[in-house]
Amino acid sequence: MSNDKDAQDSNHAGEIPPEEPATGPSADGGTDAESSDAGRDISRSGGPREDRRESDRPPEREGPGPDPQEAVGKDEETEEEPTSTIDDALGSDVDEDMEVDEEIADEDLLGGLKVDASAEIEVPDRLVDQVIGQDHARDIVLKAAKQRRHVMMIGSPGTGKSMLAKAMSQLLPKEDLQDVLVYHNPDDGNEPKVRTVPTGKGEQIVEAHKEEARKRNQMRTFIMWIIIALILGYSLIIVRQLLLGILAAGIIYLAFRYMSRGNDAMVPNLLVDTANQQTAPFEDATGAHAGALLGDVRHDPFQSGGMETPSHDRVEAGAIHKSNKGVLYIDEMNTLDIRSQQKLMTAIQEGEFSITGQSERSSGAMVQTEPVPCDFIMVAAGNLDAMENMHPALRSRIKGYGYEVYMDDTIDDTPEMRRKYARFVAQEVENDGRLPHFTREAMEEIILEAQRRAGRKDHLTLELRDLGGLVRVAGDIARAENKEFTEREDVLEAKNRSRSIEQQLADEHIEHRKDYDVTINEGAVVGRVNGLAVLGEDSGIVMPVMAEVAPSHGPGEVYATGNLQEMAEESVLNVSAIIKKYSDVNLSERDVHIQFVQADGVDGDSASITIATAVISTLEDIPINQNVAMTGSLSVRGDVLPVGGVTHKIEAAAKVGMDKVIIPAANQQDVMIEDEYKDQIEIIPVTHISEVLDVALEGEADKETLIDRLKSITGNALDQDPSPGGSPSPQ
Repeated sequence: MSNDKDAQDSNHAGEIPPEEPATGPSADGGTDAESSDAGRDISRSGGPREDRRESDRPPEREGPGPDPQEAVGKDEETEEEPTSTIDDALGSDVDEDMEVDEEIADEDLLGGLKVDASAEIEVPDRLVDQVIGQDHARDIVLKAAKQRRHVMMIGSPGTGKSMLAKAMSQLLPKEDLQDVLVYHNPDDGNEPKVRTVPTGKGEQIVEAHKEEARKRNQMRTFIMWIIIALILGYSLIIVRQLLLGILAAGIIYLAFRYMSRGNDAMVPNLLVDTANQQTAPFEDATGAHAGALLGDVRHDPFQSGGMETPSHDRVEAGAIHKSNKGVLYIDEMNTLDIRSQQKLMTAIQEGEFSITGQSERSSGAMVQTEPVPCDFIMVAAGNLDAMENMHPALRSRIKGYGYEVYMDDTIDDTPEMRRKYARFVAQEVENDGRLPHFTREAMEEIILEAQRRAGRKDHLTLELRDLGGLVRVAGDIARAENKEFTEREDVLEAKNRSRSIEQQLADEHIEHRKDYDVTINEGAVVGRVNGLAVLGEDSGIVMPVMAEVAPSHGPGEVYATGNLQEMAEESVLNVSAIIKKYSDVNLSERDVHIQFVQADGVDGDSASITIATAVISTLEDIPINQNVAMTGSLSVRGDVLPVGGVTHKIEAAAKVGMDKVIIPAANQQDVMIEDEYKDQIEIIPVTHISEVLDVALEGEADKETLIDRLKSITGNALDQDPSPGGSPSPQ
């Protein structure tokens, strides 16, 4: 049946809508033929449903009007657009489309990719093919999309949580989408009716209603002016009372205007329109207030006298309704208030949620629609602290009917991954649209920075948002100079300009210390060691540690000052065990004072070998070489354990003019300092405190005696092979 024939048939006077609810697409792409006004087949399983009957029929209309089903062509078939199949793998290989030299792939920073600039690298159109790394999370997303499961992704910022959620929406079938219409309820204006129809039909239904309302208004207007003309003619010619005629004409005019408002109430409100959706909906509700998340009803200041707006026209869809048959993404779940989380639980459980006014002082609070479909897949995201204030029952819903996944911070450095990182540079340039493409050397420098930021040998960072920021800053520098391509020099300049706040503070900290001679890089001093620490995540600083021993008026104790936090205080207690074992001094009669000079919140035990060296130097009265800096954790047996941030610490030592830096041997594989620092400083890996003292202490005779004594005490401990493994401590 054609649309023209439908419109003609629907204009017959007295025709009313069909009694059955509208048919819509079911989970397998067909139509749900079962029709019943009694209720809906709502699953109570708690997870997203794949099958649901359509909502109740629209309210019956008064007088002639278009049949929405016929107006849009009941038997009309919509053409399905091709969509990604759920079985497709996320992420495509670069070597599928580009020429690769396999002979040099292992050594080449671009993985053997034969290109001279990023413009030669083809960027895939689908977002799902642009995903880099996160193999475990990708597998989870594929399973969740196929089975319609919820997902909670926890990890560091910028590791691709939102990108995976968007990719998930591209994997879902588009043929399941629905338009949602809200109708006036003639029985109760504060309880609008809700109806779902196949995607693209909603707009046609609304237009058909508007066209019918326009025709009715034209007819009423024509009749109104006929009546007014007759009244004015009668009053002027026969009665000869023009004033009375004008008054009567005004009353007729107002009466017709009031009657015409009923036509507006018959036009449905297209609440959710999916006609222009190329993929399943994706709604980012991060930080959304209750109205934006759950829907709202606007306040109407004119609630009587014929000036009010029909309640169904004031209904606004929330993110949970707009994401019906798609993905609802909420980052930092703990920022949602408890009431919103509780209502979100209900929406997940029922698959539908009524819309009402969120403000109790608004007239919209009196309106509550019939349940509106919200059959979405929820992707919750956040950092580790996001789980602390998350409603336990909400997390249980996600965990019980979905997956939890922790996002990787790094990935193995392989030729294939380096090729994908080169494509990542091309993607960032294409997505920005204003940046010049990168030369081969510039892309190599970006990949070197990805290796360095990983903090682990043979790994690449997956914090791609920050790496993308470096790409954009480098491109901006090249564009400001009107360059055709972004070159390596621009990337190096961008690394300096895009320093974090912590790095800028650390550099300023170093300059201030130079002015006041806080940092000493020459000579030898008893009880003073140049320790190393990390400020933030990527900023190293030199932190002097001083120790002094004094007679005790009671049991000997170890005092730590310098704004130490709990973990560092525990480190001091561990060091005291080393001191008691290796020193001839009876510590039960001495107080040991340790000071971290200008330590702004030391967190971690990476200063353990620094504390031990300073205290032993004081007890034995042996000076410490001040051109040596050190970092490392210390066990109670004297073993030097790995720590984090060694690359940034070494660079900080080089900046202040140190000649040597002592690090744990297990961290040697993690060192990836800039080329400019490699010739400025000597890196000495150690496995035991005796090796630390051998490098740091001055005075050959006294030092050799102390070292021999330490070796005789430790016995077999020094003969064991150091373990290269172990997890670095935070600092």
